[in-house]
Amino acid sequence: MQQSQALYEAGQFVEGVQLLKKAAGEFKASNDLLNEAITLSNLSLAYQQLGQWQEATEAIAQSIKLLQTLKDSDSSQDQSQIFAQALDVRGGLELAQGQTEVALSTWQEAAKIYQHLNDISALIRNRINQTQAMQALGNYFQADKTLTSVQEILQKQPDSSLKATGLYSLGNILRSLGYLNDSHKILEESSSVAERVGSAIAQSNALLSLGNTIRAQTSAQLSLGNTTRAKDYARTAIQYYQQAAQIASAIPTVRLQAQLNLLRLLVEQEEFSTAKALLPQIQSQIDNLPPSRTAVNYRINFAQSLSKMIQNSVQPKDVAKMLAQAVQVAKSLKDQRTESYALGTLGELYEQTGQLSDAKALTQQALVKAESIDAQDIAYQWHWQMGRILQKQSNIPAATNAYSRAYNALKSLRNDLVAINPDVQFSFRESIEPVYRQYVDLLLQLQENTFQKPDNLVQARQVIESIQLAELDNFFRSPCLLPRVDLDKLVENEKSTPVIYPIILDNRLEIITTLPGQDRIYRKTTKVPKDFLEKTVEQLQKDLPIASREPDVKQHSQQLYDWLIKPIESDFANKGITSLVFVLDGSLRNIPMAILYDKQQQKYLIEKYAISLMPGLQLLAPKSLDNVRLNVLIAGVEQERMIEGKYFSELSNVTQELKQVKYEVQSSKELLNQEFTKANLQKQIQFTPFSIVHLATHGQFSSDIEQTYILTWDSLLKVTELDSLLRATGESRPETIELLVLSACKTATGDKRAALGLAGVAVRAGARSTLATLWTIDDESTSDFMGEFYRQLDAGVTKAQALQRAQLAILAKENRPYFWAPYVLLGNWL
Repeated sequence: MQQSQALYEAGQFVEGVQLLKKAAGEFKASNDLLNEAITLSNLSLAYQQLGQWQEATEAIAQSIKLLQTLKDSDSSQDQSQIFAQALDVRGGLELAQGQTEVALSTWQEAAKIYQHLNDISALIRNRINQTQAMQALGNYFQADKTLTSVQEILQKQPDSSLKATGLYSLGNILRSLGYLNDSHKILEESSSVAERVGSAIAQSNALLSLGNTIRAQTSAQLSLGNTTRAKDYARTAIQYYQQAAQIASAIPTVRLQAQLNLLRLLVEQEEFSTAKALLPQIQSQIDNLPPSRTAVNYRINFAQSLSKMIQNSVQPKDVAKMLAQAVQVAKSLKDQRTESYALGTLGELYEQTGQLSDAKALTQQALVKAESIDAQDIAYQWHWQMGRILQKQSNIPAATNAYSRAYNALKSLRNDLVAINPDVQFSFRESIEPVYRQYVDLLLQLQENTFQKPDNLVQARQVIESIQLAELDNFFRSPCLLPRVDLDKLVENEKSTPVIYPIILDNRLEIITTLPGQDRIYRKTTKVPKDFLEKTVEQLQKDLPIASREPDVKQHSQQLYDWLIKPIESDFANKGITSLVFVLDGSLRNIPMAILYDKQQQKYLIEKYAISLMPGLQLLAPKSLDNVRLNVLIAGVEQERMIEGKYFSELSNVTQELKQVKYEVQSSKELLNQEFTKANLQKQIQFTPFSIVHLATHGQFSSDIEQTYILTWDSLLKVTELDSLLRATGESRPETIELLVLSACKTATGDKRAALGLAGVAVRAGARSTLATLWTIDDESTSDFMGEFYRQLDAGVTKAQALQRAQLAILAKENRPYFWAPYVLLGNWL
């Protein structure tokens, strides 16, 4: 047993399994049921590390059966403890296999035993596990409550290495759930506690994790376009890795991991001279490692960093040698998962150096290994790699087929995100999004006929929709599961509404359009480089919230009209088109389509069509508001506030706006200033059947989940809390809010993907439609706009038409887009 534990901790799982099987047999022969059960639990853990799920399931089932027998005869405190630990092992296995609800139930059963035994440290570990399952199920409110309770328990504990370790585990789970600021704070506390009690291992672990969290914050800042801030974070992460390596001088595994992470970050930051100084230290440690999965992973990690230094005095043959050693060690361990990763990474190196036939052979071997153990989280990477290699060999049909397999593997992972390495969540733009975009590019290269409904166009459209779903999954760290209906089927009955799908590729803009009542898809191509398009959009996004920039706005919006609308507008001629639905891609989501300007007719797009946006091709089952009794909950914060260290200025026109809404909709309930709290909002929604919820308050949309919120009087209502508040059900409460209105919100400054936060709010709120502003206007025009919007809704027009007419009413008085253009409608336009 002791030998097997040492082998397990060293990552030598195959040898560990052999010893554990032997030990279990000997315990069985001597009728030592308790030790046999413990051994079988450990055996299940070792099988899990090898990805041998069937064997792991059988071992833990036998263990629990034995423990149940002992429990029925004579249950001691020790036996109860062991039984709870076995349940923890089973919960981990169930989660890894995608049985999330079962895993949560298993862990909750174990938690009751730990509570009864007053085993605080085990209970903390157990509850941290539970939050993974809650998050995967979309129970964010419950996950947050559980994490808060864990934090409260830990704060009450006296300083000890156990407390430091508990805080370290909490900090790690917060990072994997995307709460980077909270993770940062908790890990700093873990490091401080460990330092006070003199635990070098706990302190070095905390510092290593701090480096990982701040590295994730670096990636988050880069995705926002904040390069200066990203560099500041990177410098801090470098310092933490250096400290961790220094303190862990007597703990080889932590020291080496810290140095490897430091090397990777230095390479990413292009600090090659500092990186080179690290290489001999890392090399000597890796050369002395005994064979284990950990040793293979260290070699792969090292080789990946080295491969990015090939232009800086690192020789490809040295990297290949390192990876060939990793393959041999993995083979000797009979560890197929790690062998697949080593083979695939070697294939990637040969792809990089242009040795395509060798790259292809190695990638194929890696694929066979990954698929033999159903490891889709690495198989998708090798399918993608094979697609790139085949494309470089000019075999476009075979490359497209390989991309199709990568795409399908990623789709199978959507509902089981725990199977993806948490690092993938923070490098979405590098490790997942390109698969989708490159696949679309290939599908469209194969597509020649633009006037039928060929499979490639339909598939390209589905893939782009999948990008949006995957982005939302990544945003929430969990799959977005909602009951939905197909937009295509809805449009068949809507004769006046085409669906427009712009797709941004590296060298062009592809526009796919579905016309109502026609069984065909139109495709048009605009030759515009991605960088040029995005710079135009970015400049327009900067200019729009500034009232004096109207000439610049008109110039850029005219350019976008020529690229996006002009190529397809002839298809609308004589077809009675009055509304447009856009499923927007990338940076285009950050600007209102209403603003696009037709220089020839001297009209903005809103003057020609009612406009709505969709986060994807599917939406909640549609329902026209003319069949719904308008009953609105209106809430707002007018006074200036300071909440969570953020200052929010006075919104002087909120009272006027709420008065306008109340005037147009007779049935309403108001929560203003002090009355607009999270608790009051939930209480009202739970017990009254409101068809509309109207919030006139500061809010922000961002691609960072922590920076996406709505201001209430006493707190920031985070996007992850919206579903538990707005979907609260009571006896008289309908299942779905028809319309959520967010007035005075804005997109985060400088965030290229800020509209992702708006889509996140729309999805999480569960309303059929969401009307929001992309920038804040504290002006009389807002209350005028809202008055007209509700007047039109009450008259029985669609939401998109009500929005159009309200915007045109403002435009007639004030031509500057700053005043009339910020409003966008997401979701059901009926």
